[in-house]
Formats: sequence, C-alpha cells, structure tokens
Amino acid sequence: MRHLAIIGSGPSGYYTAEAAQKAFGEDIRVDIFDRMPVPYGLIRSGVAPDHQSIKGVSRRYEKVALSETVRFVGNVAIGRDISVAELADLYDGLVFATGAPHDRELSIPGADLSNVFGSAGFVGWYNGHPEFSKLAPDLTGSTAVVIGMGNVALDVARILSKSREEFADSDIVSHALDQLGSAGIERIILLGRRGPHQIMMTPKELGELGNLARAMPLVDAADLPPADDDALLEPGLRKSVTILRQFAEAGTSAQNGKPITIEFVFFAQPHALHGTDKVEEIEVERTVIERGRAVGTGEFLRLPADLVVSCIGYRSSPIPGLPFDERAGRFANDEGRILPGIYCVGWARRGPTGTIGTNRPDGYAIVEKIAEDLASGTLGPGSKQGRAGFDALAKSKGLDLVTFRDWKKIEQAEEEAAREDAPREKFVDLAAMMQALGDDREP
Repeated sequence: MRHLAIIGSGPSGYYTAEAAQKAFGEDIRVDIFDRMPVPYGLIRSGVAPDHQSIKGVSRRYEKVALSETVRFVGNVAIGRDISVAELADLYDGLVFATGAPHDRELSIPGADLSNVFGSAGFVGWYNGHPEFSKLAPDLTGSTAVVIGMGNVALDVARILSKSREEFADSDIVSHALDQLGSAGIERIILLGRRGPHQIMMTPKELGELGNLARAMPLVDAADLPPADDDALLEPGLRKSVTILRQFAEAGTSAQNGKPITIEFVFFAQPHALHGTDKVEEIEVERTVIERGRAVGTGEFLRLPADLVVSCIGYRSSPIPGLPFDERAGRFANDEGRILPGIYCVGWARRGPTGTIGTNRPDGYAIVEKIAEDLASGTLGPGSKQGRAGFDALAKSKGLDLVTFRDWKKIEQAEEEAAREDAPREKFVDLAAMMQALGDDREP
C-alpha cells in the first residue's frame, strides 16, 4: 500500500487525486489536506458567484472525495500545524496543490491609499472568504478603476455593475450584495497596458458584458487594429476581439438609458495613485506595443478613481522547507518535481495561468511522474504509515480536523440559511463554520 498526501483541495488537488485513483486503484490511499475547514479552494472562493455552472464541477470532486481511497482533511495548515518534514516521514509522496492565493503587488506610488485592493481580497470579499469578509470597500464613489485585461478583471467589473435582480441564483454573500445594492458607481474603467490583441479575456466571459441590465461596455474604435490583422490571432482571442469590435460599434449609438458604463482603456499603464488618504485619481502613462511589449511613451494623464481593484496576477504561498521561486511566485520545480518525493501541480507549479480545466491534464501528468519515481525506487520501499501515522500525530498536537462528512454539515447549514433566490449563504467566519459541526462529531 502506498500513501499520498495532496496539500490543497482545489481543482488541481482533486484532479491529482482522481488521477492517482485511476493509476493505482486500491493500492493507494490519498489524503487531501486544506487549511480551511471547507474544500474546493478556487471553486468556492475564486469563481464568480454568478457563475454557478462552473462551480458545478465540485460534484465531480465530491465523487472522488466520497470514495474509499481518498480522504479530506480540513482545518490543518501544512507548514504551520504540521511541518513538511513531518508529513514526508508519513507519506510516500507529497503533492502541493496550494494554488496562488496572494495578489501580485501593484508596485506604484500611492498603492497604500485606502480603497485600493488586490483582486484576491476584493473577490474574496464578495465570495465570502473568511480572510477577506471584513474588507468593507467604499462603493459610494462614482468611478471604479479595474486594472487588468483578464477574466478576473471582467468578473470584478461585472459584479460591480449588476443589479440586485441579476444576482438571483448566485451565491454572492449577503453583506456584499447589500453594499453593492447601494453603490454609487456610474463608471467602471478597465485599464490595460497593452492593446486589444493582447487581452487575456475569453469570449464567453467578455460577451457577458453586453447582456447586463444596467451597464453598457464602451470601446474606442480608434484603439482597435485593422480588422484584417485579426486573422493572425488564435481562434479564442479572435472571437474576443470580434466582441470588442461589436462593443465599439454599439457604443457609437445612444447608451440605451443604462446608468453605468464599462469603459475599456487600452495602451495605458498605471504610474501612480493620488489622493489625500483615500484614492481619488490614477495617473497612467500611454504606451505603444513594441515586439509584443508595452513601452511607455512619456505621455501621462490622470483619470478619476474612487475605487481601484488591481487584477494583475497572483502568487503562491511559500512554505517552510520548500524551495520557492520568488520572481515567478511559485515553487521552484522541474516539471513538477520539487525534491525527491515532493511535487507540485497546478498554479503552484506553473503560476496562475490557464482555466480550471487546465488543471486536469496537469494532475494526470504529475501522477505519471509519481509512478515513474515509484518504479525507479526513488520513493522508497513503501513502508510508511500514511493515515494512521498522521492521525496519531494530529492527536498529539491537539489538531481539530474536519472530515468530508463534517464539511457536508457545513454545506447543509449554508443551504438552509440561503436567501430565497440563492443556493447557499456561505459562512464568512471560521468559528461559525466549526460551530455548525455540532457536538456529535465522530472522533
């Protein structure tokens, strides 16, 4: 019997567990660890609350979690509660699937002004992540600036512009829904340092902006390259640019009485934020594209900014005992191998690129490497204690572990507390999550 520990219960973690099941069958036991008492990582706290169909992938992960060979172990942080060395003594292989939960810093003057947020915090606020539930952004101003030209920037712009009725059937948390309902935002600026041919927005998500009840996307036709140049783009990007062209055409007519505009500002890189205590303006430098890179022109302008959300990328969390690539913001690895018997997968391996589905082949690829290392003897004879050893260690440390059965109690309580038009009302407090488990938990 072999024992595998997967650290992180998001998409890459569960796809890796699924791959291990298929590769090793009954000859493996997999423990999936998470520092939170709840599973699914990015699916729960990163995917937009109005994208419930995407969140539905968790049903696939639940099927894996309920099998005999896989166990969820929540409310334990590897590197804090249990060291990497302790875990490596108990399991034949460790796979770090911890994602990239931290924002890449907006390193410009004024970034420390109030009402300036990274997307991890802002998205976590409206998604009910316990670490960000008390963020309390000020939404009373008229202009929001969202820095970035990827899907996360689209999510933030869409959430800021939706009416309360458009959040029906979503699991946006009530504190965010109430604050958004009284927001004063009339203009949302999507700021990109490069041009339309360099956006990272996918067609489906971009197209949603054209169907909002009270907001209209605006694109300056002068920013668009010649239409013939679109033929050189890969198909997905070509579709996205086609949508931008449609927005540019629609924007030349009246705004259909919609009170909010979502304005695409290309070729403008953030230079500084200005304000007394709270952000009031963003200063940008105009750019041109040279060999695919944005190069400053020396021309500066200021735009109003009552709220700024930076969506410029994410970084993984360093963990004591593991080499970390600070520049890339991920674990130092060779195609997923960190150290003998220690691996990484998903965003922890490659950085924050790709979609949720991209993590499936990544998980299967790392299991192939684990199989290679087992066959070569790199992982030893297979005499480690696995679950039994971990449970004894956790008991000696007084850790309060959360099982998948415990999680189902939390899930039931969230569903019972839901608004009439919502699938659930998430707990935004860790103590409340644990309290929902009751006193009749199995040891």
